Amino acid sequence: QVQLVESGGGLVQAGGSLRLSCAASGSIFSIRAMAWYRQAPGKQRELVGKSTRGGSTNVADSVKGRFTISRDNAMNTMYLQMNSLKPEDTAVYYCNADLFSGSGLWGQGTQVTVSS
Repeated sequence: QVQLVESGGGLVQAGGSLRLSCAASGSIFSIRAMAWYRQAPGKQRELVGKSTRGGSTNVADSVKGRFTISRDNAMNTMYLQMNSLKPEDTAVYYCNADLFSGSGLWGQGTQVTVSS
């Protein structure tokens, strides 16, 4: 019943910024944690960062200092603020929700392309 929709992707120049949004709808109370992943062409999907219901957030070392995760209090929306973007950040960015039931689900992804 939970649905995730990503938005905010696009084409930007290196050094620019984007803010991605992941909007959750449905049984929001069933979400235990949310996370951002990304998958570049020819690479495995990797964890970018996550946010727990308790309010803690963290990002991967590869984007630390450039990317920041935030969320609203009800965990309806999770944001990924991306600054100082590099061409290697080019990927499809996916939102993931971890449910109390033990299952998880994915959004459909949003494309981020960083040109040099």
